[in-house]
Amino acid sequence: MGEPITDGISRNGSDDDINGGTGTPPPGYSFPTHKLAKTLQDSTKIPLVLVACGSYSPVTYLHLRMFEMAADHFNGHAKYELIGGYFSPVSDYYQKEGLAPAHHRVRMCELATESDSAWLMVDSWEALQASYQRTAVVLDHFDDELNKNMGGMTLPDGSKREIRILLLAGGDLIESMGRKDVWASEDLHHILGQYGCMVIERTGSDVWEFLLSHDILYEYKHNINVVKQVIYNDISSSKVRLFVKRKMSIKYLVPDAVMKYIFSNSLYSTKLTRKRDYVSFAFD
Repeated sequence: MGEPITDGISRNGSDDDINGGTGTPPPGYSFPTHKLAKTLQDSTKIPLVLVACGSYSPVTYLHLRMFEMAADHFNGHAKYELIGGYFSPVSDYYQKEGLAPAHHRVRMCELATESDSAWLMVDSWEALQASYQRTAVVLDHFDDELNKNMGGMTLPDGSKREIRILLLAGGDLIESMGRKDVWASEDLHHILGQYGCMVIERTGSDVWEFLLSHDILYEYKHNINVVKQVIYNDISSSKVRLFVKRKMSIKYLVPDAVMKYIFSNSLYSTKLTRKRDYVSFAFD
């Protein structure tokens, strides 16, 4: 899971972009907290929130399963206690072929989570931005909302504890971090040093072997959690779009509510221009 590399978009940025804060929220925006755990089951642990950035055009069962696999990893974890998770769809300025308008992608993520998950939410901040937002800036936004505005998590004694934020990603996203033309080293230091990453490893791949060969990733290996995909699942948004275009069934690839939304809004049924949109699904 993650975002594809697209023409005209670079993740490179300056430290000023990161340290300058995330700016004024868009009009009408409010940060969702309704599914965050209210208390820690174990007050000795660190509260943890997972954030997944991506296109979600559309959201699929694999995206949802990634959160559940991560939750299994932290179930009974000695240090962290998972208190919530967020989808953060990219804005329309990401310029990717096959990218449905942001309001559709946000709504599909909401439909996939609002009734079937007790802990997953959708944050529209990134999708509402008037420019492309780098992953480091998006994570800073979550840190602002959870730890600065909300003050962290309230403990039974009334004290506050900082919430740890982890980027949830597929192994392909981590491998893309080895490309200097895609990720600025400053962003990697910021993301992996200040936050960390939860990686869902595809069957047959070896994330740890890749970390060993990359200086920055290896430096922060203690902040990178890796979970193997026990049941192989290669559902991708690109394949779903192709199936819609070919008038093939997408039932059981996406939640029923998402499927109905796609058809009721005639999404992905028009002819698209680039073959890549249908066959390059590694970063969906």
